[in-house]
Amino acid sequence: MATEILPTAPQRSRVPPLEPGDHLTRAEFERRYDATPGLKKAELIEGVVYMPPPVSFGWHSEPHVNVVGWLWHYRVHTPGVRSGADGSIRLSNANMPQPDALLFIEPDCGGQVRVGADDFLEGAPEFICEVAATSAAIDLHDKLEVYRRNGVKEYVVWRTYDGEIDWFVARDGNLERHAPDAVGVFRSVVFPGLWLDATSLLKSNVAAVLAKLQEGIASPEHAEFVRRLSMSRRQ
Repeated sequence: MATEILPTAPQRSRVPPLEPGDHLTRAEFERRYDATPGLKKAELIEGVVYMPPPVSFGWHSEPHVNVVGWLWHYRVHTPGVRSGADGSIRLSNANMPQPDALLFIEPDCGGQVRVGADDFLEGAPEFICEVAATSAAIDLHDKLEVYRRNGVKEYVVWRTYDGEIDWFVARDGNLERHAPDAVGVFRSVVFPGLWLDATSLLKSNVAAVLAKLQEGIASPEHAEFVRRLSMSRRQ
């Protein structure tokens, strides 16, 4: 009699794939992220995995580039400050966000983050910006709380569907709303000279955005900030 050959059970992957809604520690999140091929973006917020849908051009991709360019221009003129985009940050055991753009003071100049041995940021950047098309609900609630609790000093959310910019500044342990001046220009509290012409940004008038930023960079307070950063590095 012929021996019946039973089908073998499929082998389980050593590392489960990362899936939206997973409840994980940051260490397990990183393990699964590294083992998931082709993954573009995933975040761990309060121990829950979030994976955004495909990105549209007008609601996210182009606004994202405009914000990154604005921060990059400031960084070029401000020694001791660095900028980044779409990089994962180790904030806590339950949080590893991947913000759209950020700005931080270099550790040697007194900043509050460090670059780990494996090239990930550890700690809270002083400034984070999110471009929120479909993600406004989480950006203005769970992420706001995570960033507040972990020491982010300024947080900006550009709600592209609503045509609104929300700017928050750390005060007395909270992230409180920060208003623009009488002509609609936001002025950073943490990064002197980082000025944002909100009306022009919402209209994608990048030339006007950079012109206003250049005014901030030419201001006495920016020059003093650069001097303080330089002095901090020498100590």
